[in-house]
Amino acid sequence: MAASSDLETKTVPGNAEDTTLAQMGYEPELKRSFGLLGMIGFSFSIVTCWSALGGVLVTGVNAGGPPVMIWGWIGISCVSLCVAYSMAEMCSEYPVAGGQYSWVYILSPKRIRRQFSYLTGWFMIIGILAMGATNSFIGANFILGQANLVNPEYTIERWHTVLVAYAITLFAAFINLWGSRILDRISKGLLIFNICAFIATIVTILACNKNKQSASFVFQDFQNFTGFSASMAGIIGILQPAFGMCCYDAPAHMCEELKDASKQAPRAIVMSVYIGALTGFVFLVSVCFCIGDITEVAETSTLVPLIQIFFDSTQSNVGACFLATLIVIIDLGCANALLAEGARSLYAFARDRGLPFSSLISKVEKKHQTPIVAILLGTIVQMAFNSIYFGTVTGFNTVIAIATEGFYLSYAMPLLVRLISYFSGSHRQLTGPWALKPLVSVAVNGIGLTYLLFATVTFNLPSVAPVTAESMNYTSVKIPFLF
Repeated sequence: MAASSDLETKTVPGNAEDTTLAQMGYEPELKRSFGLLGMIGFSFSIVTCWSALGGVLVTGVNAGGPPVMIWGWIGISCVSLCVAYSMAEMCSEYPVAGGQYSWVYILSPKRIRRQFSYLTGWFMIIGILAMGATNSFIGANFILGQANLVNPEYTIERWHTVLVAYAITLFAAFINLWGSRILDRISKGLLIFNICAFIATIVTILACNKNKQSASFVFQDFQNFTGFSASMAGIIGILQPAFGMCCYDAPAHMCEELKDASKQAPRAIVMSVYIGALTGFVFLVSVCFCIGDITEVAETSTLVPLIQIFFDSTQSNVGACFLATLIVIIDLGCANALLAEGARSLYAFARDRGLPFSSLISKVEKKHQTPIVAILLGTIVQMAFNSIYFGTVTGFNTVIAIATEGFYLSYAMPLLVRLISYFSGSHRQLTGPWALKPLVSVAVNGIGLTYLLFATVTFNLPSVAPVTAESMNYTSVKIPFLF
């Protein structure tokens, strides 16, 4: 790591964020153009729980049905808040773009800090870039699903999906390369659009749908199309709400471009989870009331169950496509933000010599203060992940699982070392603006860590039985090869 013992220097209060970076061993190179509202918009455009849940709805539909999705969402939102408050506390103490891996380096025992930090950095980067590829894939599905809805004779091929996913990624790269100065304004606009689109979607499907499901179907009746036992199906079904609630670490990686980062980055982390939890819950309840025949929804020719629900509710191709287009626009904003987050993470990790060709990847273009090489590298890696879909559906499903698991493991590592630092006495209490009381900090870190470890095991389970070479989940096998 570039910064060694200097990283343990306490943060400076007030607005001296660049001074804080210098004390941690880093030269401030990025322009602080983000305010709080823009950062909340940036973070929520990535979290965007309600549209993310819609993108992977089929997992929850098959494994447990509406009750698992809704009650699982409430539980996951609660434990995710524990994780968010834990990360907010560390971010306020050490507001640096490295985020999780930097906190792990600072708080770990000296004999293992380099190894733990390096491992965390790779989990973090793999998770962010794989999530970027997954987001492009979901956006491509929504675009092609509309084409199939309007023209049922059109058959969606895998290569079509990959090419559209490429286009979404390249669009995000264009914005990141030439629109970096207006990311704050774009993020504010996306926050407003996201909330308006959410309200429009919920009101439309509830008002138009004339054949709503019963309350018992939504909150009580268990559905199991996995081939596993009911308990196993319930565990698998948690993957869907877990996928919808991640990526809220984004402000930590953008804090070197945020004004008053030690206060505002933690606030953005926590606020994005609260907003996401509320919108996700309302969305899930509304969609579950409007689901028609579950088998028809799961096997829709559009390949997007949510588009089928939109059509069943509105009985209109135009209405369904309008609602789906709202999600496509949100997806484009998410693609932009995920690439920006991924590029800053690559830049920070390269700055600490954690990547091959680090001196090249960590270069910042002086005029616009933008990590150009990191943006291009992030674009290439995301497109490479999408290319897996050319050859195998199972392989790309593994990318989706890797995306969530990479995030969750990178979240688990700082929570683990925070507990170690407390019980070893090296950092019993943090002192940043968002510092928690020691016992509260231990409690939320313990709850959050327990959930994250449970989730990472769940992400390795196959989703259907009997398990074959095609249906096997290869996440646990493939992750080691990414290092």
